Amino acid sequence: MAQNQGPKTLLDSLGEEIIRILTPVSICMFLVVLLVSTLNSNSSTSVASIATIAYAETSSDSSWDKFVGALLNSLAFVAVVTVVTFILVLLFYLRCTKFLKIYMGFSSFVVLGFMGGEIALIFIEKFSVPIDCITFSVVLFNFAAVGVLAVFMSKMAIFVTQGYLVLIGMFVAYWFTLLPEWTTWVLLVAMALYDLAAVLLPVGPLRLLVELAMSRDEDIPALVYEARPVTHHDSGSGENTVQRRVWRERGNVRLDLVDNLNLNGNVVSDANTSVGTVQSSHNDTRIARVEEGQVSERDAELSAPLIDHRMNSQDGMSAESLVLEGMGLGSSGAIKLGLGDFIFYSVLVGRAAMYDFMAVYACYLAIVAGLGITLMLLAFYQKALPALPVSIALGVLFYFLTRFLLEVFIVQCSLNLVMF
Repeated sequence: MAQNQGPKTLLDSLGEEIIRILTPVSICMFLVVLLVSTLNSNSSTSVASIATIAYAETSSDSSWDKFVGALLNSLAFVAVVTVVTFILVLLFYLRCTKFLKIYMGFSSFVVLGFMGGEIALIFIEKFSVPIDCITFSVVLFNFAAVGVLAVFMSKMAIFVTQGYLVLIGMFVAYWFTLLPEWTTWVLLVAMALYDLAAVLLPVGPLRLLVELAMSRDEDIPALVYEARPVTHHDSGSGENTVQRRVWRERGNVRLDLVDNLNLNGNVVSDANTSVGTVQSSHNDTRIARVEEGQVSERDAELSAPLIDHRMNSQDGMSAESLVLEGMGLGSSGAIKLGLGDFIFYSVLVGRAAMYDFMAVYACYLAIVAGLGITLMLLAFYQKALPALPVSIALGVLFYFLTRFLLEVFIVQCSLNLVMF
């Protein structure tokens, strides 16, 4: 009799996690390609922004001038992003979390209300949609307000929050596609290099932010997409259980317990595959492996997997939550991906859509391959990894290979009736 067995190895469930994070990324890229194909009738249209503060590209400039100007624009943009990120780290260090959440909420409202409203106006004008300004303003305000509540209040269904995060990424990515062509490509490479340095260097701002959040056991006040953790139902067991995996960071995990509450004994997972032991209160432990465990379906969304809190609850008190959140993963074992990764993935395919759909297919496959490689590296190294470098490098490489080699090959095959 066939039974639904849990994952036997690390890669068995990694495929599901790749799909769960790849689906929203693909939806965001598809929507940006759809917007670019529908709205960008004039490819020469560009916008003035901080990404064009150093150089304004014109069609009469030489290729070298465009490259140097795009390089200056990219350096200025990366410098501004770096300064702003360090300011965010400083505010988070000073425990200005409420201010950061208000700032992030205001930024989300601006993106949904102003950028989304501008795109909606373009659609209304292009397709002659009959709507009055009052109705449009009310609908737009409610759309933006609900988006802010869904992203930062955490009181709505998870698919609503995930949907609004995808929309925010789509709106920002579309406006990035309106940048000049040379600036766009150089900026993508520059942001990939910045992501690499910011996450991996010991003094990188993103690394400092993640480590600070882990040390405090707090969520990072940022726009982060969190996929649902992989669950496996075991129909052969007597109880209805859910099997999950959690990645734990190498390092000292401090057990901070509330006064007058003792943790005597062990913290043991109910799975047969692995057992983790935690000694009495205030002991430091080093955990550096991937474990599999089972928790009841009722408590699956409320408690960290693999941990069965054997605590004395006579006084009605509970210990502070254990610091189990691995870098790049949520406390539930779910993979987290910054919204900036969504944006620049979509910018790449959106810019490719301005040239040819064959380039879009090639860039999409390259981004998917790069994201899969990054997630596999995340599974093995178990620490925060930048999601942009591999995917952006492959995407840019495949775009230019498609544009200057594959397209020429396909055209010649068609002209000689080798390919139809």
